[in-house]
Amino acid sequence: MRTRILSIFMSLWAAGVAAAPGDGAPEESLRPSARPFLSTQGSATQVPQGVKGAAGFRDWIAEFRGRALEKGISASTFDAAFRGVDYDPEVVKRDRNQNEFTKTLWVYLDSAASEARIAAGKKALAKHRALLDRIEAKYGVDKQAVLAIWGLESAFGTYRGDDPVIQSLATLAYDTRRGAFFEGQLLDALTILQNGDTVAANMKGSWAGAMGHTQFMPSSFLALAEDWNGDGRRDIWSDDPADALASAANYLSENGWQKGMPWGVEVTLPEGFDYTLADREIEKTPSDWAALGVTGTDGKPVADHGPASILLPGGHLGAAFMIFENFAVIERYNSADAYVIGVGHLGDRIMGGGPIRHGWPREDRALTLDERMELQTRLREAGFDPEKIDGRIGPLTINAVRGYQKSTGAVPDGYASLRVLDALR
Repeated sequence: MRTRILSIFMSLWAAGVAAAPGDGAPEESLRPSARPFLSTQGSATQVPQGVKGAAGFRDWIAEFRGRALEKGISASTFDAAFRGVDYDPEVVKRDRNQNEFTKTLWVYLDSAASEARIAAGKKALAKHRALLDRIEAKYGVDKQAVLAIWGLESAFGTYRGDDPVIQSLATLAYDTRRGAFFEGQLLDALTILQNGDTVAANMKGSWAGAMGHTQFMPSSFLALAEDWNGDGRRDIWSDDPADALASAANYLSENGWQKGMPWGVEVTLPEGFDYTLADREIEKTPSDWAALGVTGTDGKPVADHGPASILLPGGHLGAAFMIFENFAVIERYNSADAYVIGVGHLGDRIMGGGPIRHGWPREDRALTLDERMELQTRLREAGFDPEKIDGRIGPLTINAVRGYQKSTGAVPDGYASLRVLDALR
């Protein structure tokens, strides 16, 4: 799909679905792993190394202070921001473990679009409808998309994160596994403080530095955050969500949101469907898909919302979706399919839409990181090279799985399940 992508926000990693509480309580954030945006002042270079520990952290701060001042950060801004900052081993632990413990899409959606979260979303819509209508009119982004991002990122403002952002980013920058990336984000965070949008004491967020109601990383804040109420500050941290919601809408708008168009539509596939067509690179109009027997769950052809692909996030035994341009736009916010479907489906449910009609292979469990890497290794050894052995199930791995499935006579749905791994073993 062709999308207008801001180059400094191009995600370089395919996100996995991080573990999240499964009780559906709307006070919990359901953000998969941190969005890896390129900083305006750094790079995303990764240098895998062991955990460095607290020793040397003070020396690193002293060295970094010089680099920050060279970048234009004032001594007073730096010293105020780093007052009381300590090395946080819990942040490093969470960074190391974020891809190990995963959930299946359907378990994630059980919480992302739980009855409690839907009810909280409807309550938020009723309370803030006038504001959301004005934001929708200005940015051309449907209110349900903004609402759903708010719901998944911070449970409608109730779970914005309480980690000191400067401390978290400094710890991760010093740690060096992704040091250059997080040092760039840290410089951006200091720039935010220097600009006067907030003070360090209020700059709270996730362990990875995502901030406020809609969990912006510092780089995306600098480029796309909005001062909706005109008070001279882009305040995404306060109890008033206006600046944060406008910022999320601006983010989607700048990445090509098409107002009035769906992210995707659940569809029914015909018996004998050619599953090799379920590929993000294959696009057809809804009428062309209908000619192949693909219909909405009501049995009627899907309305013409533009070129679309078929997505099978749970393989041929799970629900199928016809996805459109807005799916790719939400991906710019977080590239995990589960997150995109979660945002889309939660938004639909808040606006009165129904639940997903088809079932899921609930007997399946998610593969661990080691198992995903083993799957990729065994695919390569079998002659179906996924090109990377990184434990991330992206398009290359899906295509490799599909190739292997075709060679064995299995349904070529590209679904990286434990069944495929066992067959490879």
